[in-house]
Amino acid sequence: MRSMVLEELMQAQAALANLITDEAALSKIEQGIGIVADCLRSGGRVWSAGNGGSMCDAMHFAEELSGRYRHDRPALAAIAFSDPGYLTCVGNDYGFEHVYSRAVQAHCKPGDVLVLFSTSGSSKNILAAAEAAKAAGVTVLGLTGKADSPLAARCDLCLATPGGQYADRVQELHIKVVHILIAGVERLLFNT
Repeated sequence: MRSMVLEELMQAQAALANLITDEAALSKIEQGIGIVADCLRSGGRVWSAGNGGSMCDAMHFAEELSGRYRHDRPALAAIAFSDPGYLTCVGNDYGFEHVYSRAVQAHCKPGDVLVLFSTSGSSKNILAAAEAAKAAGVTVLGLTGKADSPLAARCDLCLATPGGQYADRVQELHIKVVHILIAGVERLLFNT
């Protein structure tokens, strides 16, 4: 059992080491910080969405922006599309592929940012949300595991964090990127 535990930790460490040395990814993370901070500074809102574990990442991102991360500061306008009543209503009436695009149509405005999480970058409802956001003049920031994914092609900025063959490695990197984005936004907006 110890060898399995160590192997899992070493795989996670290797995935993080790959991200640390990926200059293009680091540059995109910095750009993402600027995009989110500029949106919030100008009175826009940050929306987020994902499926399964990626929804949990989307919710975590929104709650730490609107709540707090490491420092007390004013609340920031960030909301995850995660209401189960809404998602099941739209999923039942229109189909699951429309749950996020309809939310985007209802709530997002030009100047807002939509952050989409998808380990594969090919979830139909996430792709539809990106398309609806682009049509509404909303900036789309994607976090995915594949730089050449369909989601990447629909984003203004795509942060691809390849973590190997398993989605959990990608999600581990996504949560690290989420925390870096929030810390960077707090630094830019509140000098923390």
